[in-house]
Amino acid sequence: MSLPGRITAVLGPTNTGKTHYAIERMLGYRTGIIGLPLRLLAREVYDRIVAVRGPSVVALVTGEERIVPPRTQYWVCTVEAMPEGMGCDFLAIDEIQLCADPERGHVFTDRLLRARGTHETLFLGSDTMRSTILALVPEAGFMRRERMSTLSYSGSRKISRMQPRSALVGFSVDNVYAIAELLRRQKGGAAVVMGALSPRTRNAQVELYQNGDVDYLVATDAIGMGLNLDIDHVAFSSTVKFDGRRMRALAPNELAQIAGRAGRGMSHGTFGVTGEARPLADEVAEAIMEHRFTPIRKLNWRNARLEFGTLDALIRSLEVPPKDELLVKAREADDLMALKTMQQSAEARARASDAQSVRLLWDVCRIPDFRGISHAEHASLIEGIFGYLHEKGQVPDDWMARQVKRIDRIAGDIDTLSKRLAYIRTWTYVAQRNGWVNDENHWRGETRAVEDRLSDALHAKLTEKFVDRRTSVLLRRLKQKEALLAEVNENGEVTVEGEFVGRLEGFRFIADKAATGQEAKTLKQASLQALAPQFHLRADRFYNAPDTEIDFTEQGGLMWGEFAVGKLVAGADPLKPGVEVFVDDEAGAEVTQKVQRRLQHFIDRKVAALFEPLLNLDRDEELNGLARGFAFRMVENMGVLPRGDVAQEVKDLDQDARGALRKHGIRFGQFTIFMPLLLKPAPTRLRLVLWSLANGLQEFPEAPPPGLVTVPAGQSLPQGYHAMSGYRAAGERAIRIDMLERLADMLRVEDSRGGFEAKADMLSITGMTLEQFADLMQGLGYKAEKGERAKVKQAAVAPVADADAAETSEDAAAVADDAAEKTVEAEAVEAPAAEPEAEAAPEIEVFYTFTWAGNRQGNRGPRRERGGQPQGGGRRDQGDKPRGKGGKPKGKGPRRDAGPKQFQARPPKKEKAIDPDNPFAAALMGLKDKG
Repeated sequence: MSLPGRITAVLGPTNTGKTHYAIERMLGYRTGIIGLPLRLLAREVYDRIVAVRGPSVVALVTGEERIVPPRTQYWVCTVEAMPEGMGCDFLAIDEIQLCADPERGHVFTDRLLRARGTHETLFLGSDTMRSTILALVPEAGFMRRERMSTLSYSGSRKISRMQPRSALVGFSVDNVYAIAELLRRQKGGAAVVMGALSPRTRNAQVELYQNGDVDYLVATDAIGMGLNLDIDHVAFSSTVKFDGRRMRALAPNELAQIAGRAGRGMSHGTFGVTGEARPLADEVAEAIMEHRFTPIRKLNWRNARLEFGTLDALIRSLEVPPKDELLVKAREADDLMALKTMQQSAEARARASDAQSVRLLWDVCRIPDFRGISHAEHASLIEGIFGYLHEKGQVPDDWMARQVKRIDRIAGDIDTLSKRLAYIRTWTYVAQRNGWVNDENHWRGETRAVEDRLSDALHAKLTEKFVDRRTSVLLRRLKQKEALLAEVNENGEVTVEGEFVGRLEGFRFIADKAATGQEAKTLKQASLQALAPQFHLRADRFYNAPDTEIDFTEQGGLMWGEFAVGKLVAGADPLKPGVEVFVDDEAGAEVTQKVQRRLQHFIDRKVAALFEPLLNLDRDEELNGLARGFAFRMVENMGVLPRGDVAQEVKDLDQDARGALRKHGIRFGQFTIFMPLLLKPAPTRLRLVLWSLANGLQEFPEAPPPGLVTVPAGQSLPQGYHAMSGYRAAGERAIRIDMLERLADMLRVEDSRGGFEAKADMLSITGMTLEQFADLMQGLGYKAEKGERAKVKQAAVAPVADADAAETSEDAAAVADDAAEKTVEAEAVEAPAAEPEAEAAPEIEVFYTFTWAGNRQGNRGPRRERGGQPQGGGRRDQGDKPRGKGGKPKGKGPRRDAGPKQFQARPPKKEKAIDPDNPFAAALMGLKDKG
């Protein structure tokens, strides 16, 4: 125990309880004063003493804050703001090793040499000060305090792998913000602590860290000055800093001062590096762990015995060199720089004409440059304040009000608010000086209120930018293993404990896309845990939902409203697809099975409804022989067969077999065998999906838009696509197969050998221009010869019978199909040439003459589809071959008077009798007779 009047240096590493020891010693006396290096630490110590003794006996004095109750016994101050000549029983100076600091060292050295308590004086700090204290204060005793926990070096570690309860240290604002932003994205957030923060902002940020809202702290080296936080690991993002004049490497003892914040009380701590910082050298790491540092040999000093007779005399006294070899002259501080600038001002020199004015100017020059804009700006501000004080004795209220009002705005980003906080500190400092303002209490309260508002706004901005509140709340609840409450609104938005976490799309949780890294993992973990009851409720609702709420997409997806809940997969039978559900594993097997059953029911019913004619065909037990085999081919191809692919099978069918198949809605066209009911948009859409599944396509081709007669043939389409979509590719476009059969009916009566031109009805049903129709015809196996002629008036043409009318009668369609197979070529009727009009310059028109080129040697045959199949569908039988009206065949060899003869090795097919009640009987009989 120290004796009365004794001076004691309490030295040792960090986490030895030195500050706590000093507070206990001070409270053992009636009065005391303690000087601390930061106003943040001063506020922390003030709060601790107030908690023990109450606010009525404790004063807080810093450059910007002054709380002095009438019955003050204990003074808590920053070292610069310590009142002199108090005569307190006890006096302590914390972090005494700052005597060697280039910027502030001369203030600490002055307190070491001149500040004393009447009964006890304590100097708290590092062991590196032992020799200099012993030399400069020989009467001082020494007390060694050992660290209460161990400190070990853990090397380099990535920020993404940083352990919780870590402090990451940067040495610039930009560096601190960059680290904090990275931690927000990867770890859910970080608190930010810098020396420039107001105590209110700093305390709010520290509270985020201390209460577990975030597990990481990003700070400047300000945390090395006695701030007590629950830190397990300290990581340096750099080992160099700008000291106000140059970039320099931090000394081992400076690193140790910061690293020592890790491990508080009896908890062990670690330190290391991160980011771009190089690993510490072995000897540096060992020195920090063993607390062995080079002793401080020189202390910064500035003369404290100032002469205020004249401005020049004051400057000379401030520049007096030290006489002791342990002391070095401090480099020119901001206050001396400001004073020298005032010396150059004629107005300031004129005002500082006596000792009182010189003393006043010196006091004004000691206003810290909180703003840090430029030396010239700071000097200009000082000159203005000095002018008012010298002329009027006080800073005018209206001028002070304008300065404060300009700063009192909480809008803006972090940098803007930080600058305003720095600006208000200047006016807070002015308001704290005795006699500088008219109503001290008013202006102290006003500037403090503005600082508080800005501090709160800055804390909110820092939290908004660098802390994900949502993740921090969920992390804390997960750690505490509490049941989480989830809610899902009608839009599928999920909130857990009131925080938006993502969307429930069907039976899959989609976390908020703004979340990344650890944040995303936390969101998903917390959300799925809370969503378990919601999955079961939603599965029950889905199971009982009508089919109208469910649909399939052209890519095989299964949708419940706007949400994807599964997809179709290929089954053993193309018409019996399976289902794969989209359900999170965390939803459980019961939910998965319920969704699976409901989707399978849906697609089974959908196939049964849209492919009913095809399924009826498959189930018809009365079909046998060739009809049964052909029915199987139709089912296998989902109701659409290019005729060329089954030409021989069609020939082999007798009339009874064809009739049995026609009863199921099968139409035998010249180009395609198909079921018209299955060409509707809905069956076509499903057929393409099922066909794509059966063929293992990665990307399913989409169905053509409904209602179009022709569509572009497209590029690189899979083989068989056009047939499945109900079209046939011919040239650059594909034509709907039912309309193609109507066109074939028209072409059947034309002279395909002698040549014919396109009729208006042909262009009408295809919806094509003449050039497009020519391309289509070439795709169907015709030769198109282009010509030009004078345009003549067309004679009236009798209307062509609508093929749709014939389709309404099953018997008529049957006979027409047979007629297509049995019609022989007739004589071609050549159209008489039109007489040219008597005009000087007749109008020229383009026309095309079409002749069949499919079987003619040397002529171009039918174009081939992509995939290698002929446009005509493969080998043509006689039913596929277009026939003219009787034009005589052209080519080598003699002409034959009669048509080509036909020979068969099997008995002729039994012809079906024509129903005399059929309204088309007369026309059909005529066709038969003509044949």
